[in-house]
Amino acid sequence: MLKTKILLVDDDPNIRQLVNLYLEKEGFEVVMADRGDTAVKLFRQSPPNLMLLDLMLPGMDGWEVCREVRKTSNLPIIMLTAKDETFDKVLGLELGADDYIVKPFDMKELVARIKAVLRRFQQPEANTDSKALAFPGLTVNISQYTVNFMGKELEMPPKELELLHFLASHPNQVFTREQLLEQVWGYDYFGDSRTVDVHVKRLREKLEGGEQMGWQIKTVWGVGYKFEVK
Repeated sequence: MLKTKILLVDDDPNIRQLVNLYLEKEGFEVVMADRGDTAVKLFRQSPPNLMLLDLMLPGMDGWEVCREVRKTSNLPIIMLTAKDETFDKVLGLELGADDYIVKPFDMKELVARIKAVLRRFQQPEANTDSKALAFPGLTVNISQYTVNFMGKELEMPPKELELLHFLASHPNQVFTREQLLEQVWGYDYFGDSRTVDVHVKRLREKLEGGEQMGWQIKTVWGVGYKFEVK
């Protein structure tokens, strides 16, 4: 049985050694990098199942690594950030990070976060009955992570696509921002409602004109959002 491979990217040798020992004990295969540019090379040579990515790195910082990975992959990424660093949760999620954890972190919590992110990532593929959602001018395929709008395939970060898929899977049902955070980002994501608002705004920009075909992501004031189908 193949082990789940984790690419650990951190320039602190003590953190690398400690996390490596703990994750190997938990049954993961760990590949390590101490520079951002090295991490990108390793990712391209042999893609891991998940990346643990420090924010402040030599060669290329965590933001740049995340951007580079997201050009070709929806690989799960957990950002590592020190307490005194300013971590913009919305920016991190916009770039495609799936979660983040603040140093110093408890090893049990780190493993729990890793398992939760991997579980969420694997769910769509595990559901072999999941079919593409189709509306006039719009097709959302969660198993292939593709969105086709008015005959063109859209580039869309994983979380935008997952949010769209979740809303479109429940047409005309209203969800609060907290419910969407829980369903799309997972119960263990300690985010705020701005995250949902930013993603909805970006989806609307990309899907402009959908209301003319009988569907739209609609704000229900004082409650949240719904995928309205007329």
